[in-house]
Amino acid sequence: QAPLLESGGNSVQPGGSLTLSCTASWDTFSEHCIGWFRQAPGKAREGVAFIDGEGARNYDNSVRGRFTVTYERAKNILYLDMRDLKPEDTAMYYCAALREDLREDYGRYCPGRRHADDFGYWGQGTQVTVSS
Repeated sequence: QAPLLESGGNSVQPGGSLTLSCTASWDTFSEHCIGWFRQAPGKAREGVAFIDGEGARNYDNSVRGRFTVTYERAKNILYLDMRDLKPEDTAMYYCAALREDLREDYGRYCPGRRHADDFGYWGQGTQVTVSS
């Protein structure tokens, strides 16, 4: 069983909206850096949005102002609210949590630059397609 499980991906038209959800299999999910990556065909996996154990959020410039990352503690679910979607947002979206060894280094905070290699817990991904 994957430690993280994403849902909510779909096909939408440009300008549309989607909300992705990520459920974790452990209770301390939100105590460290967690977030969303995406990977388009033929491209490297890139960080999209992150939230740390203090609730501070970070966004890639390509999504800032359009995407919002939130965590619902009562349900232990991480969300990615996506608005004004563009064709270039088309990708497989993955939920991820920081590697355990890096949690010791960064505590409740996210690294300054968040690379996919820094994250050791992943879901299977959910597909988002934006086209007319």
